Amino acid sequence: MSTEIRLAFAHPSERAAATAPRGPLDRISVRDHVVEVEIGAFQAERGTTQRVCFNVVVEVEPLTGPINDDVDRILSYDRVTEAIAHELADERLNLLETLAERIAERILLEPQAIRAFVRVEKLDRGPGALGVEIVRARTQMAHGPLVEDDRPHPRLVYLSNAAIASPNLPGWLDQLERGDRPLVLCVGAPGLPAPRTGHRMTQRRIDLLAIEQNAWVLAARDARCVVVATRTELDWAMKHGQISVWAPSKIVLDAVDGPATQPGDAVALAAWFAATFAAEEMLAIGVDAPTDPGLPLRSVPVEQATL
Repeated sequence: MSTEIRLAFAHPSERAAATAPRGPLDRISVRDHVVEVEIGAFQAERGTTQRVCFNVVVEVEPLTGPINDDVDRILSYDRVTEAIAHELADERLNLLETLAERIAERILLEPQAIRAFVRVEKLDRGPGALGVEIVRARTQMAHGPLVEDDRPHPRLVYLSNAAIASPNLPGWLDQLERGDRPLVLCVGAPGLPAPRTGHRMTQRRIDLLAIEQNAWVLAARDARCVVVATRTELDWAMKHGQISVWAPSKIVLDAVDGPATQPGDAVALAAWFAATFAAEEMLAIGVDAPTDPGLPLRSVPVEQATL
């Protein structure tokens, strides 16, 4: 077997040793770290967990001077397992490639880390392990340290169907746009009844898609309203002053700790979304406010809406 093929299937620690770009580096490793997690792009992988195995090697600058048995001077193994746990808890992912990339990025934020080798394998999808392996270097990092609260805190407004159809809608948006917070709009399902399946999982998807249909109805009423479906789209929109209309399917279905409410209770679903994205407040036009929404909330009738 050639050296290249052998290294391709060797433990990441061997690849790290064979591809070290300069003088010897210290390495720490986490081997065969197995976690039960819901992940995968196939429908059969939704609603169930599977075993995923992590092997991670981190190259670090050798310490200068005595260690003095001081844990604060080294990169702890816990930081590696915490990076894995953090990315698994952040949102449900479809691809192992995405998970490996995010773990590597988070590890490389540690000041001691130089390169990270991350191997992620599914153990239950076939007779053997199916996985990916990546190597990333700190020099490839395009962003600074992660700040958990660097996302803008939006103002969320829930619009009833009567509010969407109101001739006052453009004027309300004019007023809301002048605020100092990003504006995110949420809606419920249109007035027409959705198909009924008698099956909880499929009905949930249909009800979420009904809300998304109404989001596009709202977008058609005013060109400033842009339908967004992902965290990335929403983060970009909030940072660039775009008025967003939330299409809920992806964020709800990918949430690790999803909403307890069903899509049929669209106001409560919007309140969950507002709390998830640390909204500054929520305004509901044309509907009653949910009980215990978890954030400041004001509800006004359509005919009395003054913003």
